[in-house]
Amino acid sequence: MNELSAQIGEELLRRQKTLAVAESCTGGLLGAAITANSGASGYFVGGVIAYHNDVKHDLLKVRQEALERVGAVSEPVAQQMALGVRAALKADYGIGITGVAGPAGGTAEKPVGLVYICVSSDAGDLVEAFHFSGDRAQIQQQAVREALRMLQRKLASEFPK
Repeated sequence: MNELSAQIGEELLRRQKTLAVAESCTGGLLGAAITANSGASGYFVGGVIAYHNDVKHDLLKVRQEALERVGAVSEPVAQQMALGVRAALKADYGIGITGVAGPAGGTAEKPVGLVYICVSSDAGDLVEAFHFSGDRAQIQQQAVREALRMLQRKLASEFPK
């Protein structure tokens, strides 16, 4: 994963673009993966661990209606988290992650391993749902890896070689 985050960092530096993250179920692991690379301060603005819905709403401006209607683990909330952190930290790219890492908390509708990730930029938002398996740590690591892959794809689509 360090190689992937390093490649993304190089691309962000080359394009003079910045990144901010809003994490729920990953609890800061995405920010840690990004800052594991020397020079990350050249492109990584910062992150918010928005575990409680009040933080999602108050700090990231996730609409209360979305939290009540579809719940924190949903596509709209992941998207609003990404948009909110991008705006709050004045970054070019924002990533929002929300999900059920387990082992408790899953339901038939939203089972353990369900994670929504959004990568947002001025060019638009890329949102995907994932169904990961494994224990809590494995689900969190898979979510971080996929978030980085999504950012890499978004950068490639916005800056074709």
